[in-house]
Amino acid sequence: MTTTYDCDVLVVGGGIVGLSTAYALTQASPGTRVVVLEKESGPARHQTGRNSGVIHSGIYYRPGSLKARFAVRGAAEMVEFCARHGIAHEVTGKLIVATERAELPRLHALVQRGREHGIPVRELGPAQIAEYEPEVRGLAAIHVGTTGVCDYAAVAARLAELSGAEVRYGAEVVRIDRRPALGVAVRTADGTVLRARALVNCAGLHCDRVALLAGDDPGVRIVPFRGEYYELARPGLVKGLVYPVPDPAFPFLGVHLTRGVDGSVHVGPNAVPAAAREGYDWGTVRPRELAGTLAWPGTWRIARRHWRYGAGELHRSLSKHAFTDAVRRLLPAVEAADLRPTPAGVRAQAVLRDGTLVDDFLIRGAPRTIHVLNAPSPAATASLPIGREIADRVRPLLTT
Repeated sequence: MTTTYDCDVLVVGGGIVGLSTAYALTQASPGTRVVVLEKESGPARHQTGRNSGVIHSGIYYRPGSLKARFAVRGAAEMVEFCARHGIAHEVTGKLIVATERAELPRLHALVQRGREHGIPVRELGPAQIAEYEPEVRGLAAIHVGTTGVCDYAAVAARLAELSGAEVRYGAEVVRIDRRPALGVAVRTADGTVLRARALVNCAGLHCDRVALLAGDDPGVRIVPFRGEYYELARPGLVKGLVYPVPDPAFPFLGVHLTRGVDGSVHVGPNAVPAAAREGYDWGTVRPRELAGTLAWPGTWRIARRHWRYGAGELHRSLSKHAFTDAVRRLLPAVEAADLRPTPAGVRAQAVLRDGTLVDDFLIRGAPRTIHVLNAPSPAATASLPIGREIADRVRPLLTT
């Protein structure tokens, strides 16, 4: 029995991770036929194109984790990639600022972690903070030299071009038929059927759904969290990137200040549950998706475990005054009138049945298939090494 394949690898998802995977496959094995299926009309329409554009240093992440390894390596590679291809970027460094005494031990722990990762870190007192950011106030801070900003949507578009892959837009996957001895067949919403030797699921906000279509239990569900941003009407108040000291109990970094490659300053995000996978505002509600989120036991366990934190995020979402107060911890000069709403993003956060928020990147293999089941921030920073890792896992599937 012989099978005719339309390509060697089908990649579901045209965000930066899917396109980096296509690029890595064709770079390592020229002649590999790759087709990327993206349901939107262009690349990078969701997590990739709606984040704050930060090239993360990797300082936050547990030593030995995929996030730490890939972010530290990926930050340097992303800067080099942008420089080589004329994509807007800048290595600005950033401040992580402690505004309360209780945060000082966590700040010192970050210094140690940064040194373990080989990241240049400088400890600052209040006067030194002012040398970097005259309007920022804090008890102490650290300066992380390898952090920067870039245009990730432009990176994704360039990866699509360089990969040589066929990228099909408006191609939503609705059915997957996998036969381990033969390969994978995928049907899109317009009725097109494509056959491949292997499939890579980089569907981001919909990755768990795609895994289920393939017949695999992902063991997690994506619980979408909307990140709400403001733009600073007086961008001169901030020179670069300013972050609070994160609470390691949560996957979110807190409200921070980010000067982008266009000179605008984003303030946020505020993280609240979204009522749809692509719920970029309070008015977007998709009952079936919301019901699926609420039916997952982990959702309720998150709510019970972190209700106090969640209530604070919700309060800041509904009250601009409360959000402004949160920003003033770092930037006392800011006024409510300085904050102008700007488009939100949605984080695809994988959650285990017991309510644990998956902390690391999660990549799982199955017959003829690789599933990327958790790739929120810093996945854009780490996208080039992530793509190579996935490609390394896919290649053995093409010889069976």
